[in-house]
Amino acid sequence: MKITVAHSPDSDDAFMFYGLASGAVSVDGIEVDQVLADIQTLNQAAFEGRYEVSAVSFNAYARLLDRYALLPHGASMGDKYGPILVSRKPDAAPGGSLAGLKIAVPGTLTSAFLTLQMYDPSFEYVVVPFDRIDEVVLAGEADAGLLIHEGQLTWAKQGLHKIVDLGEWWFERTGGLPLPLGGNIIRRDLGPDLMKKISRMLHDSIAYALANREAAVEYAQQFGRGLNRPDTDRFVGMYVNQLTLDYGERGRAALERFFSEAYEKGLIPQRVPVEFV
Repeated sequence: MKITVAHSPDSDDAFMFYGLASGAVSVDGIEVDQVLADIQTLNQAAFEGRYEVSAVSFNAYARLLDRYALLPHGASMGDKYGPILVSRKPDAAPGGSLAGLKIAVPGTLTSAFLTLQMYDPSFEYVVVPFDRIDEVVLAGEADAGLLIHEGQLTWAKQGLHKIVDLGEWWFERTGGLPLPLGGNIIRRDLGPDLMKKISRMLHDSIAYALANREAAVEYAQQFGRGLNRPDTDRFVGMYVNQLTLDYGERGRAALERFFSEAYEKGLIPQRVPVEFV
């Protein structure tokens, strides 16, 4: 059987799937085709059920429960770091208030956008491809920009100023929980047995990459959009770690808190049980 595994064209996601890409991890009877697309595109594709397995934002998953189940590995969580809101001016948000600001965001289904709404919903926004947000802010086309992926490491070199690191904000207000950003999901119509088999295969791919870090980082660097080797290694370490291999009690608690707060604030349409394949 051929299945498609869709994920972002980023160094951290590429690292996770190194076991599959290198051929070191495989399962008899299952052929894997990988599709790479930005997270907003993957979120939208999931509503069509286009791919058997996909990385999505947790914000999107809150609207996909009928079609997809959550895999117990592959999560991206910011452990006292995360999406960063930046501006050209150091005083763009006096007192931290976002009122009146036009903010470039990477998509309304991203968890970064949902977290920013939790932080302060009083902003205006414009959706911009994630890898152009810094350009839009520097050009003065938006007052601020919400950076995800590698932009979290490069903003200062570009002369931008931090308004808030949403991962730090979340960590402090939740008593030390990581910020849930994205996870891997699998289509329910595959059935329990096949879902479990694919889940184990993807777990083994992540475990293989972690056990063969040097080779996996070298593979992932081609997806780093200009990051050098040390920064690629650093970025991969930020988002592929023990929480990626298994949510554990801390990861589960973080996701439960995230979904609960989002629902109570009216930002997602339903309560989301944290249940895994």
